[in-house]
Amino acid sequence: MLGTVHSSHTSPVFVGRSAELTALGEALSRAEAGEPRALFVGGEAGVGKTRLIQEFLGRAAAGGAVVALGGCVETGADALPYHPVSAALRSLRRQLGAELLAAVAGQEGELARLLPELGEMDQGRSESDGRARLFELTVRLLERLAADRTLVLALEDLHWADRSTRELLSYLLRALTDSRLLILATYRADDLHRRHPLRPALAEYERLRTVTRLELPRFDRDEVRRQLAAIHGGAPPEQVLDRVFDRSEGNAFFVEELARSILAGSPGAIRDSLRDLLLVRVEALPDQVQRVVRIAAEGGSEVEFRLLAAVTGLAEDELIEALRTAVGAAVLQPSDEGESFRFRHALMREAVVGDLLPGERSRLSRRYAEALEADPTLVRSEERAGRLAGYWFDARDPAKALPALIAAAAAARGRHAFAEQHHLLERALELWDDTSEALRRRAMRQGVDDGLCPAIYPDMPGDFVDLLAALTVAARLTGERERALALCNRALRALEGVPSPTSRALGSGRAEGTPPGDGDPIRAAWFWTERYQLTRDLSRSDGWDEIAHAQELVKGLPPSVVHADVLTHAAHWYAVHQPGPTAIETAKQAVELCRLTGAETTGLAAQHTLAWLIIDSGDVEAGLAQAREVCARELEPGNANVLLRGYGNLSTALHSIGRYAEAVEVAEQGSGLADRHGLPDTASFIDCNLAESLTQLGRWADADEVLLRALGRRGVSVRVRGQIAGQRAELALVQGAYDEARQRLEESDSWTTGPYPEPQHTLATARIAIVLAAADGRILDVRSLLDAAVGEAIAPSHQRYGWPLLYEAAAAEARARGRAVAEPGRAAAVDRIRKAMKGQPEFAPVWAAQARMTDAELLTAEGRDATACWTEAVAAVERLEAPPLLATARLRLAEVLITRGGAGSRRAAGELLRQAEAAAGEMGAAPLRKEITTLAGRARIPLPQADGETAAPPTPATALGLTAREREVLRLVAAGRSNRQLAEELFISPKTASVHVSNILAKLGASGRGQAAAIAHQLGLFDE
Repeated sequence: MLGTVHSSHTSPVFVGRSAELTALGEALSRAEAGEPRALFVGGEAGVGKTRLIQEFLGRAAAGGAVVALGGCVETGADALPYHPVSAALRSLRRQLGAELLAAVAGQEGELARLLPELGEMDQGRSESDGRARLFELTVRLLERLAADRTLVLALEDLHWADRSTRELLSYLLRALTDSRLLILATYRADDLHRRHPLRPALAEYERLRTVTRLELPRFDRDEVRRQLAAIHGGAPPEQVLDRVFDRSEGNAFFVEELARSILAGSPGAIRDSLRDLLLVRVEALPDQVQRVVRIAAEGGSEVEFRLLAAVTGLAEDELIEALRTAVGAAVLQPSDEGESFRFRHALMREAVVGDLLPGERSRLSRRYAEALEADPTLVRSEERAGRLAGYWFDARDPAKALPALIAAAAAARGRHAFAEQHHLLERALELWDDTSEALRRRAMRQGVDDGLCPAIYPDMPGDFVDLLAALTVAARLTGERERALALCNRALRALEGVPSPTSRALGSGRAEGTPPGDGDPIRAAWFWTERYQLTRDLSRSDGWDEIAHAQELVKGLPPSVVHADVLTHAAHWYAVHQPGPTAIETAKQAVELCRLTGAETTGLAAQHTLAWLIIDSGDVEAGLAQAREVCARELEPGNANVLLRGYGNLSTALHSIGRYAEAVEVAEQGSGLADRHGLPDTASFIDCNLAESLTQLGRWADADEVLLRALGRRGVSVRVRGQIAGQRAELALVQGAYDEARQRLEESDSWTTGPYPEPQHTLATARIAIVLAAADGRILDVRSLLDAAVGEAIAPSHQRYGWPLLYEAAAAEARARGRAVAEPGRAAAVDRIRKAMKGQPEFAPVWAAQARMTDAELLTAEGRDATACWTEAVAAVERLEAPPLLATARLRLAEVLITRGGAGSRRAAGELLRQAEAAAGEMGAAPLRKEITTLAGRARIPLPQADGETAAPPTPATALGLTAREREVLRLVAAGRSNRQLAEELFISPKTASVHVSNILAKLGASGRGQAAAIAHQLGLFDE
């Protein structure tokens, strides 16, 4: 548009920065080798960050890299989410064309939120997974583009970035692992005050091994000399160098401005204020050019030529000439496309804006807003709503600003920029009382039509409560749950006694003493449902009071989407906490209401819950058929997360009834679908279920691989990480890695517990803790853990967790028999377990098998003959697909056969032990295999070797590595001798006796002398 315009006072030579260029070059080399890197370049305003990045990008491009630059905007950032990323992607589209389109193929509707040129945005995707999917697809796009080339993505002025941009950048930095990508970002270090949002973000970024942070220093005196020489075309006089260096203090931009002042012929008139120095340059321009510059300053960081023409009122030729002059004076500069203009440096714009009078600024903002309203094509479509909201807000016209802010908030939500939506709605809240009721209602209704938030009901009033509803959802989605809860409470207070369209139509009223918001029960129920989600997320409540309140409010009202949502949440609460007839009836009502009101996605969630409850009631095949029918539905943007989580629920249901192979098949399918649809959290949730079933099938290496995959995905929530940690604890436990199991269990507890933990977590973790306590010989801790987990009774419908828990507690009592510490309270502990077993369902074969195994362990703990019970248990487990469970049952049956004796017992025990040992060896079950070999050694039963030969069994003492002296010491320890008594009887020193005891405890894996004695008697070490 302007042709080539040269500026004479910018240094044509790049000065200094050799260390920084070296660091950037090293990062580029690492990226070229397939190791993505990120560098953050900080420094004060004017120190030379942009010039450094430009120099480096030029060198990178010359070396064959594809470079893309995007800058954050100084004003109105919250109205323009993802602006720098969109600008960079737009640059890549211009450079790569068809290659970029091929890389986004099939995902155009989602990525259009960042790059509108790709087409219309997908509609209907749920809020909970939309942003995660957008971030994941952005990473995949960059990975594809950087697969066969080096890609440099530069983001300038990160201190102005909106929150969504910062969060997307954070996701990128964690997600990129093996692509040829280098990310650069600049920021003003002097703008980062204590509460600036970029400060904690930078600290978070620096903890990543792929991130480097550079602080750009000022020039030293020699570098200022070289800069002045490049600008002047010769070495500066020492006097000039001294004055410029003293006044600029080495700030590169200040040096250039001072150099320009000298070139203008006033070396002795250097102003005291840099701001004055900058303004003098603007004031030296012709009046019309000054006017254009001042108008451009109020327009934002970058202003389109056509918009500037509309606001200035100048003819095209006149405006071009004015812009040519401003560019030639190095006040303005054209964009890369030449269709818009920005100040050469943000400090220049700040000086000009600061010189405008308040009234002048508001009048200019109004003119921008009026021009944009008259011709919306003056700016990019994705920026229009945000720019208009910013202009009207700065124009201080509430009647115009409020509708514009609401429209911009709706646009931000459409791009999954919930933080920016929240900020814009908070601004609207400030202006609410300054506008007329009619205008507010029109603005809110239009906003809802544009996607601001779901309508609570079709004939929504568009009043203050509706604004609070939109704000509540935005605050929740951006993680501001405390603010969202406060907004809920404010709305419920506002609804007290307010009649709703629904209640007016029904002509109904409620009795005195009903809950707040009774005058408008539908909206009140909606807010109570929001409270239900928020209080659970904040661990303030288990959610019952809130969802019960909501149910009471909608009782007896005609069908509505809100009513359907309330009952769907209530059914889920019942399924988790109080399953039974009431839960099933509530779920059925929810499914029917969803059908009547057209709430399809909510209906899918309700159907999943109903299917689970039907399975739990004993009608297994009917429940599984319903769950499979839901999963078979076609995946769409609006239902993907619900349907895919349904795969996780179906696999869990199959696992719970012992159909592990089917569970694996369903989970593998669901995990793959979730990955393909860009839902990493859902994929990892399903993978956790997959690993659980693989563990029960004895496929432990596969389970470990799946868990590492689940943990390695980007965007995995804290809750799912807790589930993964719990499953890794289980895997470590069965392999005998007890220290690791304890560590993983602690991780799981820290991520998933709170004041209102769910039984599915507490029972599962209690079982692992009981196994660990039993392994340490801490039988009293086993009893305490069981009491804490079970309470009065195991929570209804949690038998999949309850039966394994009760079995491990019973097994611990059986293994502790013969130990003095275990005798007091044994009868009560056994009775406690039997009481907890009563009422636990056994209709699933796996539960019946676990019940028989628990019965058998309790008989052993009481010293009674458990042969028949263990025989029945083994027969029951053999009908299942559960190699670890079967190996355990066979070991226990072999043990009682050896102990009780009888015709054919030894032969039968040998066969059982050989089968169990083969399975344990194949799985890598170290603790189980040790028990098997020790028992075989004690009974003199030979076991096959790796070469197929059968070796004579070692004695138990030999198997444990006990020396003859250690066996003598152990015999005396079992008889209750102290170290001093040991020393006297064996003619050794007490210190030597102590060393022997320590060695024995280590070899037996015992935590104390009592446990060592119990192990010795259990293994028959003194029968040799």
